[in-house]
Amino acid sequence: MDSILLLAPVGSIIALLFAWYLIKTVMKEPEGTPEMSKISLAVRTGASAYLRRQYTGVGLFFAVMFVILLILALMGYLTLFVPFAFITGGFFSGLSGFIGMKVATSANARTANACRQGLNKGLRIAFNSGAVMGLVVVGLGLLDISFWFYFLSWFYTNVQSVVDEAQKYQLITSAMLTFGMGASSMALFARVGGGIFTKAADVGADLVGKVEAGIPEDDPRNPAVIADNVGDNVGDVAGMGADLYESYVGSIISSSALAVAAGLGLKGIIVPMTMAAIGVLSSIIGTFFVRSGEEASQSVLLRALRKGTYGTSIIIAILSFFIVWYSLGMEHIGVYFAILCGLVAGNLIGLTTEYYTSDTYKPTKDLAGTATTGAATIIIGGLSLGMLSTAIPVLIVGVAIIFSYFVSGGAGNPSEGLYGIGISAVGMLSTLGITLATDAYGPIADNAGGIAEMAGLPEEVRQRTDALDSLGNTTAATGKGFAIGSAALTALALIAAYTDEIGNIAEKTGSIFVLDTSITNPIVLVGLFVGGMLPFVFSSFTMSAVGRAAQGIVMEVRRQFRDIKGLMEGTAEPDYATCVDICTKSAQKEMILPALVAILAPILVGVILGVNGVVGMLAGALVSGFVMAIMMSNAGGAWDNAKKHIEAGNLGGKGSDNHKAAVVGDTVGDPFKDTSGPSINILIKLLSMVSIVFASFVLNYSIFK
Repeated sequence: MDSILLLAPVGSIIALLFAWYLIKTVMKEPEGTPEMSKISLAVRTGASAYLRRQYTGVGLFFAVMFVILLILALMGYLTLFVPFAFITGGFFSGLSGFIGMKVATSANARTANACRQGLNKGLRIAFNSGAVMGLVVVGLGLLDISFWFYFLSWFYTNVQSVVDEAQKYQLITSAMLTFGMGASSMALFARVGGGIFTKAADVGADLVGKVEAGIPEDDPRNPAVIADNVGDNVGDVAGMGADLYESYVGSIISSSALAVAAGLGLKGIIVPMTMAAIGVLSSIIGTFFVRSGEEASQSVLLRALRKGTYGTSIIIAILSFFIVWYSLGMEHIGVYFAILCGLVAGNLIGLTTEYYTSDTYKPTKDLAGTATTGAATIIIGGLSLGMLSTAIPVLIVGVAIIFSYFVSGGAGNPSEGLYGIGISAVGMLSTLGITLATDAYGPIADNAGGIAEMAGLPEEVRQRTDALDSLGNTTAATGKGFAIGSAALTALALIAAYTDEIGNIAEKTGSIFVLDTSITNPIVLVGLFVGGMLPFVFSSFTMSAVGRAAQGIVMEVRRQFRDIKGLMEGTAEPDYATCVDICTKSAQKEMILPALVAILAPILVGVILGVNGVVGMLAGALVSGFVMAIMMSNAGGAWDNAKKHIEAGNLGGKGSDNHKAAVVGDTVGDPFKDTSGPSINILIKLLSMVSIVFASFVLNYSIFK
C-alpha cells in the first residue's frame, strides 16, 4: 500500500491536536463579570440538556437500525461490517457536533468580554472557537475513514483472500459507503431537531418581545431569550457540524468508489484521501491569516475572514497538483483541474450568497426598503429575492459538473468523468476546516451580543458585538450556500456510486435486471416526480414543526409577561427554563416524521418501482432540493440582514414601524434559513445513502425489475 496514504491518519491527528490547542487557548480567556458567567452557564446548561435528550432518542434509533442491518447482513444482503460502520459514522458525526457545541457555549461570554478590550480580540476568540468545530469535523471524519480503510485492507489481504487488487478495493469502498448512512442519519436528526429548537425560540422571542412588547432583542426580561441563545448553538453549531461532516466523508468515500469503477484502483483512492489531509494542514495555516483592525464595520471584518479562506484555497490549489501528479501521473492531470474547479465553485457560491444576503449590497438594501409599506411587501420581496438568487449557483454547479466530467476524461471513459465530478466535490470541501470555522463563528458572535445586552455592558462593547454578529449572519448564510453546493456535487457522486454498486451486486448475485435511466422510461419518470416532490413535503413537515413549537413559546412568553408581577419593570426574574424545556420537547417530538420520510422513501420507492425508479427519485430530489434549499437559505438570510440594516439606524431604526415589518419578515425567514433549507442538504444525501445500503434488498424484492 502506498505510504502517501499515511497522510490521511496523520492529517486527522494534526487536526484534532490543533483543535485541542485552540480549546486550551480559548478557555484561558476570562468570562468577564459574574453576571456574564451566569448567563453563559444558563446557555451552556440548556444546550447540554437538549443534546443529552436528543442523543438518548437518537441512540434508540441507531440501536434499532443496527439490529435491522445486522439481520440483513446475516441474510447475505450486506457484509457483516455494515452495521458497525453505520454506528461509527453516526457516533463520530454526533461527537463532532457535541464538541463544537461545548466549545461554542463556553466561548460566548469570553467573546463578549474580549470585545471590552477591542474588536480584533473578540474576533480572534470567536473565530478560534469556530475553528475548533471545523477542525474536529475534518479530524474525526478522516480518522473514521482511515480506520475503516486500513482495517478492511488488512481484512481482505490477511483474513479473506480476494481474486485481485481491483476486487479488494471494490469490496473496501462498497463497505465504506455504508457508514455514510450513519453520518447522514445523525446529521438529519441534529439539523432538523436543532433547527426546530432554535427557530421556535427565535420566532417566539421576536414576535412577543420585539413586536408585541416593544423591548430590544436579547432583553433579559424576555423569557425566551436564553432558549434563543441555546438554539443558536444546537442548530447552527452542532447541526451544521454534523451536516458538513456527512458531506465531507460522503464526498471522499463516493469518489473513492468511483475511482475503483473507473479502473484507477488505489491510485484513484489516494487522491481524495490525501486531498483531505492537505486541506487540514492548509486550513490550520489559514487560521493565522484572520486578523482585523478596530473599525467596527462588516467590510473590514469580512476582509479579515476572506484572507483566511482565500489563503487556504491557494495553498490547496498548489499542493493538490503534486498529489495528482504523484498518484495518477500526467496522463490524468485533468483530475487536478477538476479539483481547481471545485475550489473555485465553492468560493463563487460563497460570494454569490454574500451578494444576495449581506446588507453591504443592493439586493438586501432594496429588500429593507420594502418594509416602508409593511410586512406583506417585505415578505413578497424576500421570496422574490430568494427565487432569483438560485440562478447563479445553479449555473456555477452546472459548469463545475460539465467541466469536471470532461477534463477528467469523461468523453473517452464516462466512469473517469464521474470520478472527476466526485473529486470536484472533494476539492470544494477540502477547505472545510476553515470554511466551517467562519460558519460556526456566527452563533458564537450572536450569543456574545446577547450576553453583552443582558449583562448591561457599555454601548461601545455592544457596537463591537453587533459588528461581529452582523458579519456572523453573512458568514452563516455563506456557509449554508457552501453546504448546499457541496451537497449537490456529493449527492450526484453518490447517485453515480449507487448505479455502480447495483451493477456490482447484480454481477455477484446473478440478479437479472436492466438499468434503463432514460427519461422515456415511465418508471424513471414516476421516480423523478416522486423525488421532486420529497423536498416540498419534507419542508412542509419541518416548517409546520417550527410553527407549532413557536406557538407554544409565544403562549408561554405572553403568560409570563402577564402573570409575573414586576417582570416588565425589571424587578422580577423570568422563568427561562420553561421555554428551554418547551423547545426541547417540541424538537424531539417534531423531528420524527421528517426523519421517517427521508429513511423510508428510498426503500418504499425501491420495492415498488425498482432500481430504475430509485435512480429517478434520487435525480428528482437532487434537482428540486438543490434549488429549493438555495432559495430558502438566501431568502431567510436576506430577511435577517434587512432587519439588521434597519436596526443599524436606517429607515427609522429600532422600534419604528419599518423595523416591526422587518421583524415579521425575519420570523418568516428563520425556519427558511435555519431549519428547512439546510435540512434539505441532508435529505438529498441521505436518500442516496439509504438507497446504497438497501440496494441488494431492493434488487431482490422490487416489483419492477
